[in-house]
Amino acid sequence: MSFRKRVSLRDEMKGIVEEPLLQIVPKRFDYIGNVAVISIPPELSAYKEAIASKLFSMRGNTRAVLNKVSKLEGEHRVADFELLLGETTETIHRENGYIYKLDVKKVFFNPRLYSERRRIASKITSGEHIIIPFAGVGPFVLPAAGKGAKVYAIEINPDACACLRENIRINRLEGQIAVIQDDFEKVSHMFNSTKAGEVPANKAFSDLPVYLSLEENENESFQFPENGFDRAIVPTPYGMDHFLGEISKLVRKGGYIHFYTFKAESQIPELIKDYEKMGLGVELYRRAGSVAPGISRWVFDLIKK
Repeated sequence: MSFRKRVSLRDEMKGIVEEPLLQIVPKRFDYIGNVAVISIPPELSAYKEAIASKLFSMRGNTRAVLNKVSKLEGEHRVADFELLLGETTETIHRENGYIYKLDVKKVFFNPRLYSERRRIASKITSGEHIIIPFAGVGPFVLPAAGKGAKVYAIEINPDACACLRENIRINRLEGQIAVIQDDFEKVSHMFNSTKAGEVPANKAFSDLPVYLSLEENENESFQFPENGFDRAIVPTPYGMDHFLGEISKLVRKGGYIHFYTFKAESQIPELIKDYEKMGLGVELYRRAGSVAPGISRWVFDLIKK
């Protein structure tokens, strides 16, 4: 979780960072497992070691400090990091009763969404078929499977897929999750082509690089749901809102889509109108964190009409 509200790093750095630069000491930082992650401005380069030492001492079990030096980049959605203290970026993160093993330098993980992931999990009922693109190491996937859903997790980053498969094993959720290591655009095209009769749905599913932690005689439990998925959870990367149209085709009438997008508050009314035109009713929308001045992450709970 984020410790930005509990501890003021800026206050901790008084007397260490000279006064004119104190105001640009980051207010926000995160702990992912026992790895502290911060973005230190270039103007504070001379104080990187001091800031890292302070973060190291602010929580007793910290084993590494990373400086995030770029935004998320590439199709694998990973940033560049500088290891300031410690020897490894592999860690174990615990959240909402689940365990996540990951390498912070190789995969994307946002610890600030822990309460939002708990909220979504509370809505899931046993027996649902759920599709989750951009699944990462499984922070939405494992809680859904833990509620008794059959989860189809799609992720293109091979390192994230490897972590997700390990996390399925650690959390004893074998038999509940199919991991598809592929580009969601390709997967959605294969599934959506079945609507036009181009290829049988389950043939498309069998052609995908699917990992199933199942006994051989259980494989039939993972088939493309004939009437569509009951629910989609879509932690959309920045600038990829166009995938909503594709995901909505995979969800049955009356099914739910939890869609995350990055917008200014002034854009929300028009966005709601656009969703209504797509045949999606807005049951709820809420801000789920700020990402830049004037820009927030928003979640929409949508119902397919």
